[in-house]
Amino acid sequence: MALLAEHGDDAKLLAGGQSLVPLLALRLASPSVLIDLGSVPGLDYIRGDDGHLAIGAMTRERTVERSDLVKSSVPLLSEAMPLIGHLAIRNRGTLGGSTAHADPSAEIPAVAVALDAQVTATSSKRGERTIPASQFFQGFFTTALEPDEALTQVRFPVAGPGTGVAFEEATRRHGDFAMVAAAAAVRIDDGRIGDARIVTIGVSDVPVRCREAEQALIGVEPLASAFEEPSSLAASACDPPSDLHGTSAYRKHLIRVLVRRALEKSTRRPKEQT
Repeated sequence: MALLAEHGDDAKLLAGGQSLVPLLALRLASPSVLIDLGSVPGLDYIRGDDGHLAIGAMTRERTVERSDLVKSSVPLLSEAMPLIGHLAIRNRGTLGGSTAHADPSAEIPAVAVALDAQVTATSSKRGERTIPASQFFQGFFTTALEPDEALTQVRFPVAGPGTGVAFEEATRRHGDFAMVAAAAAVRIDDGRIGDARIVTIGVSDVPVRCREAEQALIGVEPLASAFEEPSSLAASACDPPSDLHGTSAYRKHLIRVLVRRALEKSTRRPKEQT
């Protein structure tokens, strides 16, 4: 923290290096100081914390992927982890590094936004502060972190009974960032949907929470026919860009398809668990 305060914008934090090192190699980032977090104690943990699961910034993605505590407490995060890159990347990449990097097509930020996670930022001058995930991601590779702050923890709410989850994405090749992805967490109460969380990525410069689609699901029976309107609302909630991988219209089509798939899968899972 003292080194960050001293060097400010001239410094970059090195966690797993799976995002930063490629940027250095491509000369897209050229900090004069690298601050290696690898030897900092106390940043690698997964533990329960008052109805939340707290995960330290330096916890490796592979550790999160293999954790039974994550699988039982935050199943949407567990569902997303195997979709990140390749095994070698997840062995080195960290949950905090991916969150702070804020790639708009990354899986961990999508889960954080969907579940209203809380990000802890630490500064040597101001101490700790908590930032809601909805306010943390501010644009393309841009977060609410100040130059002298480091992300030190992310807290995810523990899933309640009757919750089913799914994470669906379309990629050109295995291990690529998703062209479009949809995350869903749905809670079934007495045969009807009591709560729904839907987030899409790859369609904007930040993860997009589809609140109109969520509201359209509250109180309805989890039947396949009930998912057409929310899927269309999710597609209408954003204006995805066109690039060499696909047009905006194609991405909107993918949103509808992937959101519907995610809702169908997530609403089946509470039944499968009983």
